[in-house]
Amino acid sequence: MRDLKQLVKAYDVRGVVPDQWDENLSRAFGAAFVQVTGASAIVVGHDMRPSSPSLSRAFADGAAGYGADVVLIGLCSTDQLYYASGSLDLPGAMFTASHNPAEYNGIKLCRAGAAPVGQDTGLSEIRELVESWTADDDTVTVPARDVAPGALSEQDTLRGYADHLLGLVDLTAIRPLKVAVDAGNGMGGHTVPTVFDGLPIDLVPMYFELDGTFPNHEANPLDPKNLVDLQAKVREVGADLGLAFDGDADRCFVVDERGEPVSPSAITALVAAREIARARAAGEAEPTIIHNLITSWTVPEVVQELGGKPVRTRVGHSFIKQEMAVTDAVFGGEHSAHYYFRDFWRADTGMLA
Repeated sequence: MRDLKQLVKAYDVRGVVPDQWDENLSRAFGAAFVQVTGASAIVVGHDMRPSSPSLSRAFADGAAGYGADVVLIGLCSTDQLYYASGSLDLPGAMFTASHNPAEYNGIKLCRAGAAPVGQDTGLSEIRELVESWTADDDTVTVPARDVAPGALSEQDTLRGYADHLLGLVDLTAIRPLKVAVDAGNGMGGHTVPTVFDGLPIDLVPMYFELDGTFPNHEANPLDPKNLVDLQAKVREVGADLGLAFDGDADRCFVVDERGEPVSPSAITALVAAREIARARAAGEAEPTIIHNLITSWTVPEVVQELGGKPVRTRVGHSFIKQEMAVTDAVFGGEHSAHYYFRDFWRADTGMLA
């Protein structure tokens, strides 16, 4: 029998397809998600992995079978799914295995308003429910519910997502920039052109073709070897900076004009400085900034110097979002290049806003 405790992690579902999970199990996760959250409607999106369309559709069918209407937004980045959850005020499911190899897939779940779903906020209940429906031979039988099935519909959220991101910053003072972007054949190739459209940016695209087999390199910018192509391109074209995204484009690594990687802790401190200034100008006396346990001590030092309040938290997006909600933090950053904005439903976004 499949060990769902290995498949269901602390704050997402992730494993090898079809060895650890498949469409039948995904359908059960959809039904369980609706039962645990009590949702009458949800939104579902997926990345470019070969298994993502069928897994996400099976999940949607399971959710609809338990009475929930399902809004399908198709190909999207993880933060685009969070945008849809926030703007539509619906629980959401994103099918992606982030930076993992092609044979993996997974689900990131959230409640309405992009509120995180982790082990302590519903994910363990979902796992236990699916386990109760799974037989020793790994067949999954989802009990029928005496409800009218939900309706499936499609909606394009990319333009709305881009407009929301652009609305978070003052673009009047932006100067022309040459920016090299390595999407790693992941969802950055889908979102970056629309987000950058109309800005004074000379975009130098790298590996924008959506391909979940990752033919050029792993979409994991945390590994230095996956930044080599971007570093070379920045030096070759004289770019002002380079950006590298992971597979679902909710992490963004920065390379400076010399082709040298910039620590995510340094980026956290820089963005925190801007967010503190904005919040103080709006009347907040001591804006809170979240950083995780393994970011540089530079981050809390900068935050304190600028009149903010630094708060440390555990590693992991669900823990950081939860702490941001408790403290009403304006911004949060991780060593892994996840960045969180209060004005983006406290959800992680690779787009540095």
